[in-house]
Amino acid sequence: MIFPRKLAAAAFFLLLLLAAPRVWAQGPPFQTDDPVPVDYRHYEFYIFGGADGTPAEMDSTGPALEFNWGAVPRVQLHAILPWGGIFPSNNPVYLPGGTGPSAFGLTDVELGVKLAIFKETKMTPQIGTFTMFEMPTGNYDKGLGVGKVWYKLPVWLQKNQGKWLFDGGAGETVVPQTGYHDFPYGGFLVKRELSEKLELAVEVFSHGGEGFAAAQTQSSTMIDAGGYWHLKKEPDTEFLFAYGHSIAGQTENYAYAGIYWTWGKDDKKSDDKDAPDKKALMNDPMFSRQAMKRGF
Repeated sequence: MIFPRKLAAAAFFLLLLLAAPRVWAQGPPFQTDDPVPVDYRHYEFYIFGGADGTPAEMDSTGPALEFNWGAVPRVQLHAILPWGGIFPSNNPVYLPGGTGPSAFGLTDVELGVKLAIFKETKMTPQIGTFTMFEMPTGNYDKGLGVGKVWYKLPVWLQKNQGKWLFDGGAGETVVPQTGYHDFPYGGFLVKRELSEKLELAVEVFSHGGEGFAAAQTQSSTMIDAGGYWHLKKEPDTEFLFAYGHSIAGQTENYAYAGIYWTWGKDDKKSDDKDAPDKKALMNDPMFSRQAMKRGF
């Protein structure tokens, strides 16, 4: 478990060294998240699928629906309704993990609250939390759910530099169930805007072992690469994609593909204290419309 903590410390240090004038959001299709809530009275919706597996077991997600709502300034409410499958290898090498029949169905529903604590400045990164509650909606007997409420408790940081974005942070997953155990995780991501249509990114993400009942029975460190394609004539719609593989620890693969939409109506009478800053950003020709909709 030492390496994930070292990775998180390095990510925090790098972010504190960076400075920038712009704010973007991160998250899907990557495992590293961000501290930037959806704008007040704005919404995000995803339809996605993915996979995350090891030689012990491959788990798939999809179809899955994600909804994010800027409920109040600097606060985002989050929900994912996922279907998925489990495909144990049933290889005795991985006992007591990786055993049992394959199954498909509704998995554990995710609810969360993203809170922006400190706003990004020239000298400091934006800092926030994204607490998640995994509800026991999946069938525990079939291996589609944990059977109890479990939690993700991270702190994320973000800094921007021109067309570059840097995200990082770390957290702890708390799983109060037999066969699982608590584990740390952390990541650091770098993204570059190549054009109005395309953004590419790469991340290093690490997590501890999750227990013999999970696919990720041991710790792993991965490198994931992917990006965002802004669809022609649909400025508020994006195609998201990512793929990654382990570079240390247990062999692991990660993949994500999805479609993203965002919408909302700005209230001119809103008491949003950040309105003057956003107006100034809109006058910056380098600031994209998509960035504005996903900002602080």
